Amino acid sequence: MGRIVVISTGGTIASRWQGTGFAADADGREVMATAAVPEGVTVEVRDLFSVNSPRLTTAHQLTLLRAVHEVLEDPAVDGIVVTHGTDTLEESAFLVDLHHHDPRSVVFTGAQLPLDTEDGDGPRNLHDALLTAARTRGLGVLVAFDGKVHAARGTVKTETVAADAFADPSGPRLGNIGFGKVSVLRHPRRTAALPLPDAPAVLPRVDMVMHHADGDALLLNAAVDAGAQGVVLVATGAGNATPEIVDAVAAARARGVLVALTTRVHSGPVTEIYTHGGAVDLVAAGAVPTGTLRAGQARIAVLAALLAGAEPYEKERALRGVLGAPAPADAAGELARV
Repeated sequence: MGRIVVISTGGTIASRWQGTGFAADADGREVMATAAVPEGVTVEVRDLFSVNSPRLTTAHQLTLLRAVHEVLEDPAVDGIVVTHGTDTLEESAFLVDLHHHDPRSVVFTGAQLPLDTEDGDGPRNLHDALLTAARTRGLGVLVAFDGKVHAARGTVKTETVAADAFADPSGPRLGNIGFGKVSVLRHPRRTAALPLPDAPAVLPRVDMVMHHADGDALLLNAAVDAGAQGVVLVATGAGNATPEIVDAVAAARARGVLVALTTRVHSGPVTEIYTHGGAVDLVAAGAVPTGTLRAGQARIAVLAALLAGAEPYEKERALRGVLGAPAPADAAGELARV
């Protein structure tokens, strides 16, 4: 079936008791030793780093992205499995997917229960991820968890501690894993892969700001003043805020800051319905709607766009390309110019 490289990055699947709580501790070979290897699969383990995933930085994620590309330079490799903490798995998987142009699968997995836990979910998830990496092609970056296969785009952590931890709240899963088989139910929507980014001396800052009752523009303005090159506005409803936040978005865009518009609602798209500070006005002020991408992945989309372009119009064009969003009518000519 194939040669699979497992890239270990830590997380609960590699965690042990530390006296007051669990933390990433085990290396990739220890994690791999807990799982059954599907028949016909050979495994190589690469330890990249070992951290709890809330501690991940953009530098960690770019290191992982480059590691994936380096492994796939070997034509004898048939696929990759990344073991990763579940808290930010959705972000790292989406970043890798945005730059993934190879037909071979990269499959992210992890665990909700720590290493060596009786009846823990890590061994099964790792087995299923190996099977998925060996058996699938042309699906991009995937998440294998609790007997299910999900596309990286749109998939988020939906349960804090339950085993069935991941889903796309706005769409069906990609497939199922069981009885030694991977059943693919649909093919994901994917945009053109971005080129592997350079490693800038200073990585771009991208912040998230959530709107709420009594919410004002203070935090959005503070993010811009702190040097954010991108901001994700997590709005209410279908993407709504206030006239004051519309003004702050317009001011941020005038300073060259990318602004992406998502919603704090669990599922459904950002939609231009309301004015008086709603998505109609926010988009007119320059915010780019993210469709059904939620905050963490919207932030990754902005980050990838910032790494892909040097000029403001290049960055916005890259963001719209990542999102599959059309250029606004009054900016189409500007965004087409390179």
